[in-house]
Amino acid sequence: MGSTKSAEVSIDAFPFLRLYKDGTIDRLAGTQVTPPGLDPQTGVLSKDVVVVPETGVSARFYRPATKNGLGKLPLAVYFHGGGFFISSTADPFYHNAMNRLAAEARAVVVSVDYRLAPETPLPAAYDDCWAALRWLTSSSAEAEPWLKDDVDLDRVHLLGDSAGANIAHHMVCRISGLDHPIPGMKIAGIGLIHPYFWGEAPVGSEAGDPVRRAMVDRWWKVVCPSEKGNEDPLINPFADGAPSLEGLKACEKMIVLVAGKDILRERGWLYYETVKKSSWEGTAEIVETEGEDHIFHVLQPESEKAESLVKRLASFVNQG
Repeated sequence: MGSTKSAEVSIDAFPFLRLYKDGTIDRLAGTQVTPPGLDPQTGVLSKDVVVVPETGVSARFYRPATKNGLGKLPLAVYFHGGGFFISSTADPFYHNAMNRLAAEARAVVVSVDYRLAPETPLPAAYDDCWAALRWLTSSSAEAEPWLKDDVDLDRVHLLGDSAGANIAHHMVCRISGLDHPIPGMKIAGIGLIHPYFWGEAPVGSEAGDPVRRAMVDRWWKVVCPSEKGNEDPLINPFADGAPSLEGLKACEKMIVLVAGKDILRERGWLYYETVKKSSWEGTAEIVETEGEDHIFHVLQPESEKAESLVKRLASFVNQG
């Protein structure tokens, strides 16, 4: 993290990050870390594993300390949020959220610690997460006891919130575009929590919220040096060149979770409605939490609505 000096600001993504013209970066949030281990509240164990030695990308693994005869457990691969430019798997908010998810879903959770922009601009985060997925069926992964002994690779779910939901979408699109999907792995479902999609033209109520629209515009300028701006297929799943939503053949089911006060709410609904109208043969559902804002379940985990969201996500993971 850079020092707060009197340099000229290039992009001010307050309250998360400032980028200065001299290249200095100040991260204003998402920098705290917590170590893995046994969580006494949930009874979940966690540990960090390097999954892409070439880049140093790691993942934090979570599993219930006691399986109680459950046999092989479903695997939830989770991509954390943070606009592609803040936070990590060690962020206390995400660490606590993954402990809760692993306990409630009775699943092994693999939370990928992809590299952040602007030091490593997109598409690096997608490439890191793709490499992590490929690692899960590699010979190195076969030697990892939490995978070898505890996981059913026919019950893999890709989950994420905000930027992580965006990543989960692109991972399914990438798998679906292959003639031969990842050998030894079956994607049972995809869960998108408050997905970070955007575009140049306002959708629905966004037109009446110019302040927050400008805020989201600034976020994207930090992470993606693209001449296409908000019409880049990485951020806009309906832009020219974006993968067809009718081709999500790699997964059989989908859940989209949105929050009533979230500036990204309309994008989540549009994504869901477009998928439902497509020729994709899977099942899709959407759940809206009224009166809450973006990633409230991570920031306010003790609330009744947050607990309800986690239970719904856990049920989704355990349905197949």
